Amino acid sequence: MKRSDRPQQQGLFGPIDKPAPSPVAPQEPSEAIRQLAHALPASVRLGTSSWTFPGWAGIVYAPGVKSSHLAQHGLHAYAQHPLLRTVGIDRTFYAPILTEDFARYAAAVPTEFRFLVKAWGELLTPWRSVRGSSTREPNPNYLESSVALERVLAPAVEGLGKKLGPLVFQFSPQGSEVTKQPDLFARRLRTFLRALPIGPLYAVELRDPQLLTPSYRDALAECGALHCYAVHARMPTIEDQRTLVPANGPVVARWMLHPGSAYDEAVERYEPFHQLVDPDPISRRMLADLIRDSVIREKPCTVVINNKAEGSAPLSVMALAKLLVGVES
Repeated sequence: MKRSDRPQQQGLFGPIDKPAPSPVAPQEPSEAIRQLAHALPASVRLGTSSWTFPGWAGIVYAPGVKSSHLAQHGLHAYAQHPLLRTVGIDRTFYAPILTEDFARYAAAVPTEFRFLVKAWGELLTPWRSVRGSSTREPNPNYLESSVALERVLAPAVEGLGKKLGPLVFQFSPQGSEVTKQPDLFARRLRTFLRALPIGPLYAVELRDPQLLTPSYRDALAECGALHCYAVHARMPTIEDQRTLVPANGPVVARWMLHPGSAYDEAVERYEPFHQLVDPDPISRRMLADLIRDSVIREKPCTVVINNKAEGSAPLSVMALAKLLVGVES
């Protein structure tokens, strides 16, 4: 009997419809990539800051992937890559998302996978623009813990469950009114963090080096929160950040932007993000040292990388992994 002539399988209440195949297939990893992933310590999670880039065809996704399919179907294929055990959810920085959205993400990935979630940026800027005007006004949601709990924490915790990794509060440039009073910022940050429930792993990422002070370090320590080590043109090097805020617990790091680059310039230079255009071995070495220290201390480590770091985030992940395990590129 031909396959097409076989009767359709029947369920109790009629024919069983087989799920349609995903329009996004994973790229089959090479044996070298599998061995590289196997050599990494289980406590180290590497990944990228998003997953919706068709230029990753042949690296993360099978050839022929369409951009229109990646937002809905790309995550499942992404999470099948053996080196990619975490990913950032960036869209939550621009607007809160529902519990159901987080749950859909959680259902697309394996049990051991973890998400790095960026908190809503509205909570982290002291000013907001007045609609229809060039002026600004104080932001009533700035460092408001009740809003953070309702709009950020509750949906992420309920939707992702055990797959929730670090929750990152990325403070955009705060302006001179804040940076001139770093101790006041540290006190407000301490009050904010203390009001959050115990359980999730909180990390704070700065864009103003003036706020990287002993008061800031102490505020994090008192609240059990972490400093997120950021490779970014506005910030000191990872080594300098470690001097100011040593890593004592788990490690969270984000490799965001090539030193000396502007965001828009990097996008134009690096698209479609399929090759390492500007390798940055210095930042890669500093990150590797940070990760090795976390392994020695037996603490988990989460590192996500942006395309704007070197040109292609998954290729940066591979290069960092090779450095960690001593494999020649």
